Amino acid sequence: MSQHVKDNHLASDLRIVIMRLVKKIRNQGATSGMLSQTERSTIVSLDQHKQLLPSELAAMEKITTQSMSQVLNHLDELGFITRTASETDKRKTIISLSQAGQDILIKVRNDRDEWLNKALAQTCNAAEMEALRQAIALLTKLVDFD
Repeated sequence: MSQHVKDNHLASDLRIVIMRLVKKIRNQGATSGMLSQTERSTIVSLDQHKQLLPSELAAMEKITTQSMSQVLNHLDELGFITRTASETDKRKTIISLSQAGQDILIKVRNDRDEWLNKALAQTCNAAEMEALRQAIALLTKLVDFD
């Protein structure tokens, strides 16, 4: 088997295993059945940026403003966001995370970390844990590649 073919197999295998792991991690936590992926991603964006306009959130999520309106309505019904009129333009509404939204985000992150920590502890020996520590630097290089 040529090196090129081996490299293609490596890329494919890596893509598949990372996607499966991400999917498994996403299904952990308090919001896995309650919120869509877009709703969860919107909560994370609000956590990172603190305050955003609905149009900014729609652009970040690559969805229409109408779809974002539905996302925000659901998050509002659950009490996860607050809407505040803009001080400079009263026609605009600024979206931010409510305390309940911040609390659920922390809970989800903790649940996911707890699940991953348990999975690592039950499936990996010390040498494998060290190999994963070293792989983080390599995976970070891939993430940073443009």
